[in-house]
Amino acid sequence: MKVKYITTIAIATILGLVTANVSYANLKTSTSLNSTTVSSKIAEANPCAGKNPCAGKANPCAGKNPCAGKENPCAGKANPCAGKNPCAGKANPCAGKANPCAGKSSTTTVHPKYYTEKGVALDGQDVVAYFTQGKLVMGVSQFKHNWGGTTWMFASAANRDMFAKSPEKYAPQYGGYCAQAASEGNLVVTQPDAWKIVDGKLYLNYDKKVQVEWIADIPGHIALANKNWPAILNNKELLR
Repeated sequence: MKVKYITTIAIATILGLVTANVSYANLKTSTSLNSTTVSSKIAEANPCAGKNPCAGKANPCAGKNPCAGKENPCAGKANPCAGKNPCAGKANPCAGKANPCAGKSSTTTVHPKYYTEKGVALDGQDVVAYFTQGKLVMGVSQFKHNWGGTTWMFASAANRDMFAKSPEKYAPQYGGYCAQAASEGNLVVTQPDAWKIVDGKLYLNYDKKVQVEWIADIPGHIALANKNWPAILNNKELLR
């Protein structure tokens, strides 16, 4: 039994030596490998060692336009302001209101817009009577009306009220100054008996002799006077 045991030990020892030699030989062989193989072995052990996660990858933003290929959000939409008028459909705030300048001179002139004597328009005659009665009728202080910067006199309350309702209808042309003189560019006073109604308008003249001249070419004289009026209100002198 002892011999057998020794034999067994001897065999085991021999086998151990063989194994040891083989392991050493393997290790020696590994250490003789090149550096590339060694690095490769180390990399297998550490997956991040020596690696750049971005290396070799394209720049994800390079050449890209975040708006490229997108539709214009306003394309095809109507202009919200086009054709809109903020005042459209709104009522005229002045509609139906009386003209505060009606009957008033828009500018200050050398002479009053309406020929005035002793504080009353013209010579105090009733201008409505020229239309309703076809003759000269003098007004009275009992029936008067203020308009156009002066006081107008009437023969009756009815005539006064008619004038107050439509003063421009009855007031004489060229402010009651001579119609013939106005056609000549002059500002001249008038006489109440030198009057004439043409096309629903009242015209006065300096006197009846001058009126004859005016009647000789009424359309022509009116056209000339219209061009000169109201500039002649700024003439230096009022002729009498």
